[in-house]
Amino acid sequence: MKKTTLIPIFLTAILTFFFTRQYFMQGEEMHAEKHEEGEHESIMIFSQELLNEFGIVVETVSGGVLEQTIELPGEIQIDPDRLAHITPRFVGVVKEVFKQMGESVKKGDRLAIIESNESLTTYELHSSMDGVIIDMHFTKGETAQRPDHFFAVADLSEVWVNLSVYQKFISQISLGQSVSISVNSAIAQTGNISYVSPTLDKHTRTATARIVLKNSDGKFRPGQFITGNVVINQGEYSVLIPKTALETVNGKTVVFVKNQNGFEPVTVKIGKENHNSVEIISGLEAGQKYVSKGGFVLKAQMAKGSFGGGHGH
Repeated sequence: MKKTTLIPIFLTAILTFFFTRQYFMQGEEMHAEKHEEGEHESIMIFSQELLNEFGIVVETVSGGVLEQTIELPGEIQIDPDRLAHITPRFVGVVKEVFKQMGESVKKGDRLAIIESNESLTTYELHSSMDGVIIDMHFTKGETAQRPDHFFAVADLSEVWVNLSVYQKFISQISLGQSVSISVNSAIAQTGNISYVSPTLDKHTRTATARIVLKNSDGKFRPGQFITGNVVINQGEYSVLIPKTALETVNGKTVVFVKNQNGFEPVTVKIGKENHNSVEIISGLEAGQKYVSKGGFVLKAQMAKGSFGGGHGH
């Protein structure tokens, strides 16, 4: 082949290479720009069967009441006015014991018979109140004397919840505030603060906030540790969603919204919040459909690109 023929072919190949390279570089730059701006090249489409399979819950955006709370540790305690210590009147030998630990008693029930060491006459001990025996130190045949020997009877139909209030929260705690009492992370009952101590404990440097709870079913046991969520503020908000709806995509907080085409992440701005819910200031409007639970599945699929290209699944 002549040299003059090879030159045009060589030049054509070089020009083709550079034009092709430039085309792909521009395409990559455009894709990167869209990615940075938060644009999405496709919308994910899921059938209802897949939504159910993946545990994805779709709800309608609405408003509601948001309660802001302070979480405080606490303990169930006996009301001192509902606790009686029944002790022997005179030192003597225990002849009979009629009740045991954990038994329920009525006021006037016979607890024990004691023979006085001085008079050698017997006398009876009776319960001074309705309740349950929570402690006792009485054994048949032993010598009973105060204060070592007694029956402790407690009325547990009402109990105290004493919350430890840290110094930084004291200014936000007041009488009448609503408190949700949780046992093992489950809300067991709600009450109101009836007492706030005027001084701090010298060892823990905390104040005490007290709630009186009904306990007819005996689910609260003295000595039990609980958590109290004190409501310090509440308000009505036009857009309120659960925190489970929030996901992070490309460093932004998003919520997956469902429209007529499918699901897509929408950047949102959050406002007030508590442990469970969050106010949305911008990005969502009442009436929109959104993923309240399971958005992480959509996020994972979007990252893999498995549901891109407009394909239905």
